[in-house]
Amino acid sequence: MPELTNEPATASTATDTAAAATDTVTDEAGIAFIVGYLLTKRPDLTSIDPDLDLIESRVLDSLGFVNFLYALEEHTGREISLDQVSPEDFRTVNRIAKRFLHDVIDD
Repeated sequence: MPELTNEPATASTATDTAAAATDTVTDEAGIAFIVGYLLTKRPDLTSIDPDLDLIESRVLDSLGFVNFLYALEEHTGREISLDQVSPEDFRTVNRIAKRFLHDVIDD
């Protein structure tokens, strides 16, 4: 089960594998942005599992959601209409990436 941890984050091989394909670069950069943003709002954490329920674990709350939405819009360069999203789109880092980053890749 995904969990919050205060253990130091380990180095990722994402940098090595990202050069293999543009999609991977975009995906990895987007996921790094999401995790990095959330960690700045929760300095008590050192890592966030990509499948952790961000809402249930209170990593993302209602006030934080609005700020995160603006940051995600800025990162992707696209406006995100609230009437076209649901809380489920923001449930995990992986869901956020799938919903908002893959659209950017496909353009």
